[in-house]
Amino acid sequence: MRPSHIALAVLVTAIWGVNFVVIDVGLDHFPPLLFSALRFLVAALPAVFFVGRPKVAWKWVVGVGLALGVMKFGLLFVGMNQGLPAGLSSLVLQIQAVFTALFAFVALGERPGRIRLAGMLVALAGIGVAAADEGASGPLLGFTLVVVAAVGWGVSNVLTRKAAPSAPYTFMVWTSAVPVLPLLALSLTFEGWDRDTQALASLDWTGAGIIAFVAWVTTLFGFGAWSFLLRSHPASSVAPFTLLVPVFGMSSAALFLGESVSPLRWCAAALLVGGVALASLAPAPRNRAVQRVDTPAPALPVEDHEAHASR
Repeated sequence: MRPSHIALAVLVTAIWGVNFVVIDVGLDHFPPLLFSALRFLVAALPAVFFVGRPKVAWKWVVGVGLALGVMKFGLLFVGMNQGLPAGLSSLVLQIQAVFTALFAFVALGERPGRIRLAGMLVALAGIGVAAADEGASGPLLGFTLVVVAAVGWGVSNVLTRKAAPSAPYTFMVWTSAVPVLPLLALSLTFEGWDRDTQALASLDWTGAGIIAFVAWVTTLFGFGAWSFLLRSHPASSVAPFTLLVPVFGMSSAALFLGESVSPLRWCAAALLVGGVALASLAPAPRNRAVQRVDTPAPALPVEDHEAHASR
């Protein structure tokens, strides 16, 4: 990769890592489900009127939109609202690599080799260490919700690969439009009309800036730049850069939010990042049935991400 492209990859992962801090601050302004709905609403509008229709079946647009928008980001925001620290959230979400591999084996017939399986086991050990740390000192419910959010990310990755969109940016804009109404309905049901209207009525420049950042910077810019990198280089060269997301997430959370990192959490980070790296750098999985895929569909960002990228 050219130095400028390496710099762009690092910039995107830095944005996705810092995004967890932005989400944490945003949760002081909005209820989590309403916050997630606003994020996707601003990401989809007005872009959806200018990008044209997605050149894939609508079932893939709806499926990815629900898995990514409602399950992944909805549960991520709720989990963080339950008290899971921003830095740890950025780390735990990386377990999506394991879920993606498992679902790809079931749905796509992609059979992971021994190195990839070893990496998955190491990553799972990291999650176990993090769970033990949280069980002793933190919100276990929030931790569990973020793990389930990673499951949703794994589902969306496999659905995106099945869809194989030729225009990833257009696909992302349309999938952003899908979760808006479901998230608003869930917000009204569980967070209440009064809480939602109070949050919207008290919207200030800080709150508006947070929505703009998570929608435009982490989603539109981040995903657009990531798609450019994936079109310019092999996925095996680009994907490992996502391992920088929890590095930026944990360091920015420590810097801006004063989050401390326990020895167990450092151990969990080393195991999880090392396991995901081992799985990412392993040879490509074999398919039970030979399929021709001209342009592999990229995984959507962490944030998110935005990440995801994704907060």
